[in-house]
Amino acid sequence: MSIEFCGLRLAHPVINASGTFDLLAAAETFDGGLFHPFPFAAFVSKTITLAPRGGNPPPRLWEAPAGLINSIGLPNRGLTGYLEHDLPRLRELLGEVPLVTNVMASTAEELGELVAALDDREEVAAIELNVSCPNVHTGLDLGADPAELAAALRAVRPRTDKPLIVKLTPNAADVPAVAAAAADAGADAVSLINTLRAMALAPRAGVAWLGGGGGGLSGPAVRTVALAQVAAVAARVDVPVVGMGGVQTAAHARDLLDVGARLVAVGTESFRDPAAGARIARGLQASPAKRGFSSAQQV
Repeated sequence: MSIEFCGLRLAHPVINASGTFDLLAAAETFDGGLFHPFPFAAFVSKTITLAPRGGNPPPRLWEAPAGLINSIGLPNRGLTGYLEHDLPRLRELLGEVPLVTNVMASTAEELGELVAALDDREEVAAIELNVSCPNVHTGLDLGADPAELAAALRAVRPRTDKPLIVKLTPNAADVPAVAAAAADAGADAVSLINTLRAMALAPRAGVAWLGGGGGGLSGPAVRTVALAQVAAVAARVDVPVVGMGGVQTAAHARDLLDVGARLVAVGTESFRDPAAGARIARGLQASPAKRGFSSAQQV
């Protein structure tokens, strides 16, 4: 099932969704036993920001009837800590598996600084831009408006020769239009969906349960939304699409591939089954493509 994606040779079409598989923590917990073989064809890091973040106050998770609401708040060491501490260890653990670093900022200038720093590191195979952060100038998600996103991409694109993947927010009026703006401004690929805005109330209290107030819904509850948005975006753009949202089985992954995704990312399911990526990849290999996907797909 080896495929090529944005110039990267991948063993199969299954990767992880950013923030849903903590490789560094898993290495300590499972003492390396989880990684034979490694579940994903490429590894996407947690979101990295310029300055360190402690994340949102607890509680941070709420189990919904058909999904998970999280208000983690993107805790990370910041750019310097990532480059000095996390990146060398990730490269050691991953071996030949390509590393995609996910970054987020609230201005194009900060996003460009992050991208430029990663461009100098050969350990990083590609960069994913999380554009779900509110723009400090407009208050809107950076990726909610096609013009805003295009302007950010035009500023960032010259800062690196590495593949740029734009992770789209589903919380936009016209997601395909945003995807087209990203592609036209230099994105090499787009990925979707990110979580849907959601909240949970504390039982019998009538107040928000999560420490951050609201959160992001993921898991089976968003699967049909993801399928619709991936299909619409794949029909609109010529760049590769990474589809995600509620993938639990090879059949779910195959659905996304059949509507135009080139890769599939597994997120919430990895919390229940840390080896889900490998299980789903095996299932895909055993299931024939319905439309559009072949074992030697080229991008």
